[in-house]
Amino acid sequence: MSTVTSSRRTAPPQAAAADSPRRTGRRQQRIAATVLLTPFTALLVAVFLVPVGYAIYLSLFGEDHSGLGFGGGTTVFTGLRSYLAVLQDPSFLSGFGTIALYCVIFVPTVVISALALALLLDSGLIRLRRTSQMLLYLPHAVPGIIAAVIWLYLYTPGLSPVIKLFAQADITIDFLGLHTVLPSIVNIALWSGLGYNMIIFYAALQALPREVIEAATIDGAGGIRTALQVKVPIIRGSVVMVCMFSLIGALQLFTEPMLMNQATPMVNSRFTPNMYIYDAAFRRNNYGLASAASVILLIVTCVLSYAVTRWSGRRERRA
Repeated sequence: MSTVTSSRRTAPPQAAAADSPRRTGRRQQRIAATVLLTPFTALLVAVFLVPVGYAIYLSLFGEDHSGLGFGGGTTVFTGLRSYLAVLQDPSFLSGFGTIALYCVIFVPTVVISALALALLLDSGLIRLRRTSQMLLYLPHAVPGIIAAVIWLYLYTPGLSPVIKLFAQADITIDFLGLHTVLPSIVNIALWSGLGYNMIIFYAALQALPREVIEAATIDGAGGIRTALQVKVPIIRGSVVMVCMFSLIGALQLFTEPMLMNQATPMVNSRFTPNMYIYDAAFRRNNYGLASAASVILLIVTCVLSYAVTRWSGRRERRA
């Protein structure tokens, strides 16, 4: 009886000695995680959370001018008045309609085109693949404002050699017309983003196990069937990521229509939500209205990104 009791008494120190390396390892993992996450957390707070918080604060205040409006105004708490004004403004809602149409055209076009080019490069049918990748990626290296200026020159009647070439063939085309200005903007964005997204897809395809491709070939699958039924389903995560990033970028459309605003009346100063925010802040000096519109745009972007992620997760679970 005493032997059993003594063995029971000596068991806890042995268990504590066995647990001490585990505790030390966990403590080291926590320290390493803290060290690695601290710079990201600091940047997240400084670059994202603080500006968002300040925008929410500004959206709750406005300028009140007494009398006839002469002299400086006083800052007063307005609550949700700026949000109601934004949501009731037809120009802001029409800007979201423009962005919705832009997304319908741009997102599927850039994703399908980039994926097709990546599959073509991965198939080995194109020679000089590195040179082709560099040439396709080169437009993305051009700053967006410079790319917009170049294309605006090509779109402007009387200056564009492209329009003159069409005129010689008795073809009249107005790239800045009512029904063509949005496709013209899509073309600029497509020219800039196609190579970048193609590189993402091509990198994902290069990481595929070659055994899977060889097995599909042995089973009699042709090149197109292998690409659509084997390669694309495996890199579905990359496709969803490109779709989400393209959607977020489309919601932030600003540079291209802002430059075209100077060249065509079809693009007004509130053509997109970002242009509406710029107009409210720097032309009308209404920072409360601009902040409220910014917060609404942020909420819409987060909701759409979450919806795309949830939809992708459900598709993967069903598969």
